[in-house]
Amino acid sequence: MTKAQTLGELKKTKYQPKSIQDELANNLRERIKSEVPTFDGLHGYEHTVIPDLERAILSGHAINLLGLRGQAKTRLARKMTRLLDEWVPVVSGSEINDDPLNPISKYAIEKIEKLGDETPIEWLHRDDRFFEKLATPDVTVADLIGDVDPIKAANLKLSYSDERVIHFGMIPRAHRCIFVLNELPDLQARIQVALFSILQEKEIQIRGFKLRLPIETQFVFTANPEDYTNRGSIVTPLKDRIGSQILTHYPHSIEIAKAITKQEVKYSVAAKKIHVPELAHDVLEQIAFEARKSEYIDTKSGVSTRMSITAFENLLSTAERRLLISGEAKTCVRMSDFLGIIPAINGKLELVYEGEQEGAEQISFHLINQAVKTLFPKYFPEIKKLVKDNEEGPYDRLLEWFYGDNELFLEDTLAETVYRDTLLNVPGLEQLIATHQPKCDTNEKLFFMEFLLWGLEAHKKLNKYRTLEGFQFKDGLGSLLSGF
Repeated sequence: MTKAQTLGELKKTKYQPKSIQDELANNLRERIKSEVPTFDGLHGYEHTVIPDLERAILSGHAINLLGLRGQAKTRLARKMTRLLDEWVPVVSGSEINDDPLNPISKYAIEKIEKLGDETPIEWLHRDDRFFEKLATPDVTVADLIGDVDPIKAANLKLSYSDERVIHFGMIPRAHRCIFVLNELPDLQARIQVALFSILQEKEIQIRGFKLRLPIETQFVFTANPEDYTNRGSIVTPLKDRIGSQILTHYPHSIEIAKAITKQEVKYSVAAKKIHVPELAHDVLEQIAFEARKSEYIDTKSGVSTRMSITAFENLLSTAERRLLISGEAKTCVRMSDFLGIIPAINGKLELVYEGEQEGAEQISFHLINQAVKTLFPKYFPEIKKLVKDNEEGPYDRLLEWFYGDNELFLEDTLAETVYRDTLLNVPGLEQLIATHQPKCDTNEKLFFMEFLLWGLEAHKKLNKYRTLEGFQFKDGLGSLLSGF
């Protein structure tokens, strides 16, 4: 469509005014018919959240996205802009994006009456039709809806009841746009009440003066279930006016979680020098799954997917730092590098009382060990609790070496050659990898060897001690006897 510069030119085009709800629904219908993804990049929502959101858009509903932190609620709302027309015309100079063929403000109506077909037209891109506001206790009605501007009233010599003296808030300025109000329960109840008439009757009240403005805004609210009990709630009449409430969720599988992390992580320049085994990705994501079911973590607060993203970035940085110290050209992630992700975990977890007593770092380390323990049987023979005396276990040769008063010490910053030789010198360790992971990539063999040791410690077959320089592996039985 040719971009008209005046109202007269616009009338000669095929442009027809329509509400933003119709605009979103029409473009969504075309995408579904053409089998074009509507909300790509949102892994794990293909059969749950996205169909619900599409139904809400087709129904023209105001939407409330309800879910714990780090569940891509705001991203969902931002991606709705793709369903808008690329360009829409507005009356030049209008504060509230007046449609030239359907103006609602006094400014635009009077301007069109005065200039007629010569009224100048501007074009608004869909990326500029997204408004976002975080609901905090200090948000006022004036912020959202507007207030009387006494200076404007004095300069124009107008009554306060005249629409022209109003300084419009964010919602009127979001006319024909998507307006996202994040963390809705944090908004004071009296402010929530002010939204009633806008959602239902398209009316706003400023300083007691009722003003009918048929504002066409696509409202998207986000809320955290935790807020309903801890900080506030959505008042019932407002919930009644929100057409669809859609529940978001965390990834249901490690594969989905890995896809999200790989998509979102910010790779440094040095990342090309660092090989990350798929098993390392699995361990990283399993930590979040362990945290979501841990007795030490407040499940109502949730464990954000941002934890895995920042933890992966720290994992790469830990390996990069080792490269800088050793001066080597490339490396593979090690299990000992997971100690470097603890700062990324600490700030993302809300601990319950027992967890607070243990300490954030201890809980983070515990979650890493639990992740290793959970994944261990997928790669190596299960460690049985009860073993017959005459039954030989797959780990006997390796454990006998540790029981023979031998120990293994792995410094955090060992050079690649020293790290490799240290692990290869442990009898039976390399053979276990060859037997149970015969297709293991050469670059990942050392990682699997260290993972095996961590797994044996997690199942209490070995003892692992953390020192300032690295990790020490010793036999569990010997340590127990030495205590006596």
